Formats: sequence, structure tokens, C-alpha cells
Amino acid sequence: MADPVLPPDSRNQPANDDAASCIKKVADDAESSRENVAEETAHIVDAAAERALCRKFDFRLLPILAVMYLFNALDKGNLGNAQTAGLSEDLNFAPGQYNLIVGIFFVPYVLTAATRNFSGIFALRFFLGAVESAFFPLVIFYLTTFYRRSELARRLAIFYAASNIANAFSGLLAFGVFQIKSHLVDHPWRWLFIIEGALTVLFSIFVFFHLPKSAAEATFLNEDEKALAYHRIHVDSSSVVNETFNLKESLKIFKRPSTYGFLLIEIALGVPLQSVSLFLPQIVQRIVKDTVRVNLYTVAPNITGAVSLLILAFSSDLLRIRFPFICLGFALTFTGFIIYAAISDLERQIKLAYYATFMMTWGTSAPSVLLSTWYNNNVAHEGQRLALTSVGVPLANLMGLVASNVFREQDKPKYEPALITTASFGGFGFLVAACLGLYMAFDNRRRNRRQGVKLSARDVPTSRLRDGPKVDDFRWFL
Repeated sequence: MADPVLPPDSRNQPANDDAASCIKKVADDAESSRENVAEETAHIVDAAAERALCRKFDFRLLPILAVMYLFNALDKGNLGNAQTAGLSEDLNFAPGQYNLIVGIFFVPYVLTAATRNFSGIFALRFFLGAVESAFFPLVIFYLTTFYRRSELARRLAIFYAASNIANAFSGLLAFGVFQIKSHLVDHPWRWLFIIEGALTVLFSIFVFFHLPKSAAEATFLNEDEKALAYHRIHVDSSSVVNETFNLKESLKIFKRPSTYGFLLIEIALGVPLQSVSLFLPQIVQRIVKDTVRVNLYTVAPNITGAVSLLILAFSSDLLRIRFPFICLGFALTFTGFIIYAAISDLERQIKLAYYATFMMTWGTSAPSVLLSTWYNNNVAHEGQRLALTSVGVPLANLMGLVASNVFREQDKPKYEPALITTASFGGFGFLVAACLGLYMAFDNRRRNRRQGVKLSARDVPTSRLRDGPKVDDFRWFL
């Protein structure tokens, strides 16, 4: 007997029910995900309490770290000031030996004043570089344990601006020191190393006892503030707060393809950054012949570089986006070095040449801070964050070897090959940063489509992101 013929609506009802059930389940899961995310990222304490806590961190940590970095930058850059006062001639350097001394700092200061020849200053610069190489990456990691991701760039900018101030201050200090007439030393530049080295050592003793190891050990916080500090980092910086370092786990960061994009940008950044830091006095010497005025003419570019850094970093935090501002910095660097290299008639275009030195400083400081912030914002595992920063920052510093060897004595005063090389690295950095940022934006949209939600990095607590991009809810901090 033939099977009874069911009405069309009755025949399709189970399939329709299954489809409706699946759609409802997906919608419920998406809504549940949104609710969980909102719950985990909601403020436990009001925003006023967070602002008060940040102010405590700002006043207790940033001034000390900024002064430390100021001394660090002075120790690294005062060789350029000493060179304008005749360091190479006084110590009878052979051609190219000054460049070697500049470069050796980047392979791994009171004492520098006692050197009598090339070998002595070369050895001392090596050991100075070895002991100072970890300072900047560790400060970056240190601040990630106190501040949310969206608060980090402007704090690092305030800290890093000390480098620009140091470069400006070093010119003023050198100007004053070179006026010292004393029978205690045979050359005025020796006082530069004595004064700056002594200040660094004395201040480090104070810092050792003043800075807290973590928010949990900060004596200036009460128990409620310590709990709030822990919550802030748990949901918006680290997957596990104050995690014990595990080398094997930490090295897994180098299995991520994005890591090598960040490291390529560090390489591209290192050459213009170190060129400006180490050779701005020599670049300016093309415009101003007098030794004293050379150091004074480096002050304004460095001061405006610090202002540019603060503007771009604060804007980046406000908009919660990094890579467009990094690209802007590289574009300014590229333009500044190309303009300076292209000037053939200096007397007619001296104002443009000096303006180009301003663009060099505008473009080098901001990418350094924002790049370090960018990859720290995208790594929630504290050990992996430390490992990446500890490789990335020294890698940029290592490119000082390139900078110190392209500014050759035979190319002075224009240094055209060095300027073109530095500009090329700036252009390369722009391209890599733009490509990596656009990929991240594309991947975020793809993940949203796959989950049927609209999430950004700010919506996902870092406590859930220990495994990085392997986690479905992971969103890149652009």
C-alpha cells in the first residue's frame, strides 16, 4: 500500500526545526560570548578609582624611569658631542676607528674619561653596551605590569621622550663642559664622561631602593588598590599576572609568523633611530661649522622630536590603534633624510636643510615607542612578551652597527651614501608596518564573520588569550 502523502509543510517541518534550532544556538552562543566578554572586562571599581591609581603609578614610576633613560641616552650619545670637540684627533684615531667605537656599543662611562688610546675606549664602550643593553626592553615589560594596553603608549612616550631631551640636553651640557678650563684634565671632553658617568652611577643606587618590583609589592598602595591593579592587568594586559618565567614556554612566541613581521620592523627602525641618535651632530655640522654652535643646533630638532613623539603616542592611545602612526613616523624619517641628501646648494637651501633635520627626529622617536607597544599589546603571555621585547629592542640597537659604519669619514660633510641608506631602511619599515597592520585588520574581520559577532581587541579580556591567535576570540590590537 502506498505511503500516505504528507502535506509539504508537514514534510519539511523537522528540517525547518533543526535549522531554526541551529540558528538559535549560534545566536545564543554569540550572545553568551558577548555577555561573558562584557562581564569579564567590566570595571569592578569605578573609573575614578582607576584614574587615581594611574596617577599614583605616573608620579611614582615615570619620573624615575625617565631620568634613568635620560642618563642612559647621555651615556650612549655623548661620544658624538666629544667627537665634535676633537676626540679622534686627541687620541690619534686612525681612519674608521671612531666608527668602530660607536658600533661596539651595540654588540652586547666615568672610566671612559681615563682612556688614553683607541684600545681603551673600544673596550670600555663594549662593556658599557653589554650592561646597558637590557635596560629599555625591561622597562617596557615592567610598565606592561602596571598599565592597561590602551594606557601604555603615552606612558612609554613620556619615558622615551627623556631620550630626546637627553639628546638636546647633551648638546647644552657639552657646550657648557667644553668651556671648562682646568689643569686637572688634558682635554675638555674628558669632563663630559666624568660628569655624566658619575651622575648615572649615583642615581642608580637611589633607584634600586625606590622602585617596586610589582604592584603587589608597592608600599604606596593599600590592599584595595593592589586588588584593582591586579584586576586591570588580568583583563587588559596579561593572561596570568606575575607569572613565573618559563624559558621553554616563552620561546614559543617565535613560532608565530607575526613575530617576524615585528622583528623586521625593528630592523628597519634601528638604522634611522641610531643614525639620528649618534650622528645628528655630524649631520648638522654640514650646516654649522663652529663646534660650539653645532651642539646648540641639535637642541631644537631633539626637543620637537620629543613633542612629536608625545602627540603621536597620545593620539594612538586615544584611538587605540598603532600601525598608522608607526607608518607616519617612517614616512617622516624617509622624507627628512631624502630631502637632506638631495640638497646640493647648501647656501641657498640652508633653511630647508635644517628643517630636514627636524623631520628626522620627528620620524624616529614615535615608531620606536609605538612598535614596542604594538607587539606587547598583542602578546598576553608575560614570558613570551618579555622574550619578544628582549629580542626586538636589542635587534634595533644592533642596527647601530650599520649606522656607525655608513657614516664614513670620507663622505663628510654631506654623508650622502649614509643618508640614502638610512632613508631606504625608513621606506622599508613603512611598507612592512603597513602590510602587517592591514593583515591584522583583515584577520579581525575574518574572525568576526566566522563567529557571527563584532568584537575588537578591547572587547576580549587578556585572561583568555594565553595562546594568542590560536584562540577563537583573539583579536589583533591594531
